[in-house]
Amino acid sequence: MPQVYSSSTSVCYAVCRLIMTSPYFSRSSSVVTRSGNRTAGRTARDAASLGFKLASSLRTVDPNSTVAVKVEVEEAKISEQGPSSAPLSADGSQELLHQARVQPKTETDALPLSSHSRRRRQLKVEYDKADGVTPVKTEQWEPHDWKKQLGFIREMRSGRNAPVDNMGAEKCYDAEAPAHVRRFQVLVSLMLSSQTKDQVTASAMQRLRAHGCTVENILHTDDDTLGKLIYPVGFWRSKVKYMKLTSAMLQKDFGGDIPNSVEGLVRLPGIGPKMAHLAMDIAWDQVSGIGVDTHVHRISNRLGWLRKTTKNPEETRKALEEWLPRELWSEINWLLVGFGQQVCLPVNPLCSVCLNQHSCPSAFKNSPTKRPKARTPRSPRTISPFKAKTEPEQENAVKGERTIKEPTPVSPAAQRRRSKNK
Repeated sequence: MPQVYSSSTSVCYAVCRLIMTSPYFSRSSSVVTRSGNRTAGRTARDAASLGFKLASSLRTVDPNSTVAVKVEVEEAKISEQGPSSAPLSADGSQELLHQARVQPKTETDALPLSSHSRRRRQLKVEYDKADGVTPVKTEQWEPHDWKKQLGFIREMRSGRNAPVDNMGAEKCYDAEAPAHVRRFQVLVSLMLSSQTKDQVTASAMQRLRAHGCTVENILHTDDDTLGKLIYPVGFWRSKVKYMKLTSAMLQKDFGGDIPNSVEGLVRLPGIGPKMAHLAMDIAWDQVSGIGVDTHVHRISNRLGWLRKTTKNPEETRKALEEWLPRELWSEINWLLVGFGQQVCLPVNPLCSVCLNQHSCPSAFKNSPTKRPKARTPRSPRTISPFKAKTEPEQENAVKGERTIKEPTPVSPAAQRRRSKNK
């Protein structure tokens, strides 16, 4: 208890001394009131009474409470700022405690805003994911009446008597050979079929099978012999090199068998995306994509099965795979290839016998009737000198006509000789 009183008394003395020495309270100028009375030094007396009241209120504070320390600190702050304009109530300690709690907030609020606090903070907008709500699916594009057109093509291909049906890659391998040999023969037949008719490809494969169409036999056969076996397929010299390089790569990297993926097949020399997808379908019985050749590319553009006109088979393949159901990818190749070999020919298609002639946008447009051009007779003066040189008989005839029409003049002496002779 004595320690509390001694500390409080010392704080009170320090407060009173600070108040008395402050320039705000030490002014000795007199103040004239409305009644005309002069009051001098009143401010000092008010300050002394204020210090006495603070000292008396401190003695009533519980020494075991931590509030006394806060009140002492606030007394020092009040003494430095000057006298408060608000009157002190009987319970002065509670008012000081209230000011101690409120004042720091008001001071920080009164400070000017810095440049960083004035900037607008960027708000990150996040949307809550609704559970159980399925995303809205956009309507997929598909050509008009494509199902009807496909049905008519199936009807026209029901006989399965096109060259691709009897001499395609599915018919060129030896059914009694081991599995890896059959797959290799399918790959070789696809390589030979590029830019070649199915009849020529089937004949070349028949000669190769008689010679021995395996990886080992192809590697041990010289280029001249292979060229004679596959001739007259298109680009047969390049295909001999591709066959040799492919066989060497298959023996080194794949153990004599062909790869079972499109990525691996495309790495082989002379194998493109069309051959890779067809090899996956025929050799491995896996549908990896649509095999698009020149027939599928041509007919898809003629029927309007593509959103935009494509320039090559690879663009056609990507455009078809965007909307055509996957269960039709394996069927569409042999359907359109046989249809292109029999009805929808590259030149002069048989639109009159096609069942899609009323729904096909290209019907009767690719085979217009040719009319002879009307020619006007030319006069001899319009004949060019180049044409006169190439036709000497006509030039001589023209010269003869000129001599007849324009006779040379006869001199008087010649006329006398003629008259004497007569």
